[in-house]
Amino acid sequence: MADYARPDSLVSTDWVAENLNNPKVRLIEIDVDTAAYDTGHVPGAVGWHWKNDLETDLQRDIADQSMMEGLLSAAGVEPDTTVILYGDNNNWFAAYALWVLKYYGYENVKLMNGGRKKWVEEGRDLTTDAPSYSKTSVSLAGPNDQIRAQRDEVMAHIGKSGGALVDVRSPGEFSGELLAPENLPQEGSQRGGHIPGAQNIGWALACNEDGTFKTADELKELYGGKDVTPDKDVIAYCRIGERSAHTWFVLTHLLGYENVRNYDGSWTEWGSLVGVPIER
Repeated sequence: MADYARPDSLVSTDWVAENLNNPKVRLIEIDVDTAAYDTGHVPGAVGWHWKNDLETDLQRDIADQSMMEGLLSAAGVEPDTTVILYGDNNNWFAAYALWVLKYYGYENVKLMNGGRKKWVEEGRDLTTDAPSYSKTSVSLAGPNDQIRAQRDEVMAHIGKSGGALVDVRSPGEFSGELLAPENLPQEGSQRGGHIPGAQNIGWALACNEDGTFKTADELKELYGGKDVTPDKDVIAYCRIGERSAHTWFVLTHLLGYENVRNYDGSWTEWGSLVGVPIER
């Protein structure tokens, strides 16, 4: 991991195993399969539900600042706690949770490289016991709009000199054949296709078979080969923002790109807007 721009943004499964009893470390699991945590998780890990905990209930939006402060408080997180996030699907929603925490100014947060898959495949300990921690008081700094793109900003980005749009969905979604990943419900937008000018670089191409991230050189070739380079102003999107948060993490933390935003409205918003341009 030494070749990454920010190698300290990742920890290995070995590191996690060695720090299971470290009071200054808090493990948090966030899965696509929201039942996975209850079947067994890393000892001491708190479970967050991606929809109930990381999104608002009525208005479609990411969790607000007070919600995130409440989650951290309930998990016993202090201002100097190192938060380690992991989950299934090669850390889809773990990366999304990291992006949300960074958006609200909590910086001491990292991903467990390989996520739940690697931990399980290595035969490491799992437990069904849900931990309980004393509540703390955590105050977040507030939103950092430099890492989030809204729909009007995306519209202005189309055709922009020095800009790049990265659609991290599957080729079937990019072409308009599918409205969602094949294993998920085909719903969420009125139209299929992609934002004009977007490059299709699937999020999963950044990962190895064991769920860990590819080397820095491999990642540079992957994105640079599609002209998504460090000098560009980059916006990434997917269907609801979690896969593109994964790509945002790769570009910013592993490759050191300075200007990358996640469009979390993504295709469920864009594909249902009236009058916006779509390509197929």
